Amino acid sequence: MVPSPMITLRYFKGLILSGGARLPNSVWDNSLKSYKALGMHYSDALEFLRSSGAEFQDRVMDEVPHRDLRMSILPRGYQVEALDAWVRAGMRGTVVLPTGSGKTILGMLAIHEVNSSTIVVVPTLDLMEQWRSRLEKAFSMEAGICGGGECRLAPLTVATYDTAYLRVEELGNRFHLVIFDEVHHLPSPGYSQVAELFASRYRLGLTATYEREDGLHSELTRLVGPKVFERRVAEMAGTHLSPFRLERVYVDLSPEEGEEYRRSMAVYRSFLARNNMWIRSRRDLQRLIMRSGKDPEAREALLARNRANAIALNSSSKVDALRRVLESSHGEKTIIFTQHNRLVYALSRLFLIPAITHLTPKEERAEVLDRFRRGTYRVIVTSKVLDEGIDVPDASLGIILSGTGSRREFVQRLGRILRKVEGKEARLVEIITRSTSEARVSTRRRGDL
Repeated sequence: MVPSPMITLRYFKGLILSGGARLPNSVWDNSLKSYKALGMHYSDALEFLRSSGAEFQDRVMDEVPHRDLRMSILPRGYQVEALDAWVRAGMRGTVVLPTGSGKTILGMLAIHEVNSSTIVVVPTLDLMEQWRSRLEKAFSMEAGICGGGECRLAPLTVATYDTAYLRVEELGNRFHLVIFDEVHHLPSPGYSQVAELFASRYRLGLTATYEREDGLHSELTRLVGPKVFERRVAEMAGTHLSPFRLERVYVDLSPEEGEEYRRSMAVYRSFLARNNMWIRSRRDLQRLIMRSGKDPEAREALLARNRANAIALNSSSKVDALRRVLESSHGEKTIIFTQHNRLVYALSRLFLIPAITHLTPKEERAEVLDRFRRGTYRVIVTSKVLDEGIDVPDASLGIILSGTGSRREFVQRLGRILRKVEGKEARLVEIITRSTSEARVSTRRRGDL
C-alpha cells in the first residue's frame, strides 16, 4: 500500500496552498497545481487537518521574532469581561465600547493574552502614531509602523488600512494576532481584502458603533468573527464615563433661506414622486447618485437636495444661536462640530477660535490640541477630523452645528466630551434648523445610546 503524500501548507500572496489536499473553502488552481484558500481560512485548515488525523507540515507563518510580550496594567472590570468574552469565542470577534472607554487598553490586554506577534490596523496616520506611542510605553519596546511612506516591522507593528492593503501579501503571514481598530471601516471596498488575505488566526475588532448605514456590518462576522461584547454609552455614563445631557436648540431660516429651501426641496421631491422613488437609506441615496451620472433630471434633483441641505446646515441663524450658547457657557472647554470645512473657517474667523480640519498640518493640530489640553484655548472648532480615533483632550461641552444622520458620527462626537472627571456633567447641544429635514436627521442619529 502506497502511503499518502505528506500535506504541506504554504502561504503565497495571501493564499493558503495545500498541494493535492482539498481543504474547506478551497478551490483548485491549475496554474499553482494546488488547492488554494484565502489566508483568513488558515485556522479552519488547521482544525480540519488535525481533526482528520492527516499528517501535514505547516509552513504558513513566517512570524516576526519576538520576546515575551507582557505588560503590567490594571484593567477595569468591563475590560476584563470583554477580554474573557473574546477568549471564549476562540480569540476571534469584535468588541463594541464607547469612545473614551479604553478600547486601546483592551487591545493591549489581548496582546498580553496571546503573547505573540501582533499588527494593529488603523484608519489614520494620527491613530498609527497614537497606538505606536502607547504600545511602546506599555510593553517597553520599540514598535514598528507601516504608513506614511514608511514600513518597518517589529513584533508589535501598527499599520494604516491603506498601507496594509497595499502590502497585504508581504504582511499577511507575519503576525498571529491582528487588531482592527475602528473595525467598521473593514467592509469597505479594498479594505476587506486585508482581512481576507491575512493568515492571522487571532482577530480582534474594536469600534464604538458596530452597525453600518450601508448594511454591511454582517461582513464583520465573516472577516473578524462575531460581536462578542458590547457596552453602550448609557450603561457607562456616571460610572466609567461622565454623566451627560443632550439638548436641542431650534432656529428658523431667514425668509430668503426659507424660500430657497422650499424651492430646492420641491424640485427634489417632484423628481422622486414622478419616478416612484423613496430615499429610506444610504443605499437608496447611492442609487440616486449613480442614476444622476446618466440622467440629467436625477442630477438636477440631487443638486437641489444638496442645496437644501446646505441651507439647513449653514443657516445664518445658527451662528447667532451658537453665539448665545457660547456666552452662556463662558469658560467651559468646548468643541464645536460642523459638517463642512467652509463653516469651520468662517466660525474660526468670526469668534477668533482655533480651527482643525483635515487640511490642518500635523504639527499645528498637535499644538492646538496641546493648548486646549492645558486650558490656553477654551474653545476649538472642527469638522469630521476629530470624530474618530484621535485622542482629544477633556471637554465638558460639545456643540453640533451641523452633521449627518450617522449614529456613529453622533456617538463619536458625544464620546469626545465624556471623559470621566469628578463633578463633571457633560452637555451635547445640537443646533437644529426648524421645519427642515435636519430635525428628522437629528432624531435618527441619536438612536439608542
